[in-house]
Amino acid sequence: MAELKTLIDQNSLPRHIAVIMDGNGRWAKHKGQPRVFGHRSAVKAVRETTEAAAELGVEYLTLYAFSTENWNRPAFEVNALMTLLVDTIRSEIDTLNKNNIKLQAIGNIEKLPSKSYKALMEGIESTKHNTRMTLILALNYSAKWEIMTAVREIAEQVKSGYLEPEQISEEVFANALETKGIPDPELLIRTSGETRISNFLLWQIAYAELYFTPIYWPDFRRNNLYEAILNYQNRERRFGRTSEQLVGNGVKI
Repeated sequence: MAELKTLIDQNSLPRHIAVIMDGNGRWAKHKGQPRVFGHRSAVKAVRETTEAAAELGVEYLTLYAFSTENWNRPAFEVNALMTLLVDTIRSEIDTLNKNNIKLQAIGNIEKLPSKSYKALMEGIESTKHNTRMTLILALNYSAKWEIMTAVREIAEQVKSGYLEPEQISEEVFANALETKGIPDPELLIRTSGETRISNFLLWQIAYAELYFTPIYWPDFRRNNLYEAILNYQNRERRFGRTSEQLVGNGVKI
């Protein structure tokens, strides 16, 4: 594991990594356990991935923890997830502070159950002065909800005369999103072998490199993160330009 880590080029780390944590239920099913067992077992993957990213020097790590569509799951599973969220945040606050990691959240978090919302706010408040890395939990989040909310906000600004239609730019739109002030992810990881985006950061991942792994999230460890980053570093990121243009401009590819 340590040897794989040494292969990573510290000069071309992604500033922001986003993760779709998928496969908890199927992992549990393969072990003859209920889906909730998979969710509980996934906490170690969250901890290891967070600590490994911070140690490498990644500035932002966003984890897709609960989508707006997840409310459609069986009530007992949703309740278990909300309880697990409360327990995990409260048990990990000391570890986050020890590692100088700030906790933030994106999504319609005000609609979370009161206990979950309170625990989340406690974690955000307790870690707000940490500077090593920002861990962002996407909770009760969907990209379509986020985009529609931004559109309504901008429409209200136009209606009130604060903003003219011709002043609406990519920057104005980005500043109306949940991720205002956060750089877009350069690397998006999805576990479990599925190759969908699942309504996650649709605006922000326009130029992200996508990495899909068959590993179920509860089995994801530091080495798997290192493999994803090495894969990212071996890709040519052209942003609409040609390889020759990048070389001509002195850009490392």
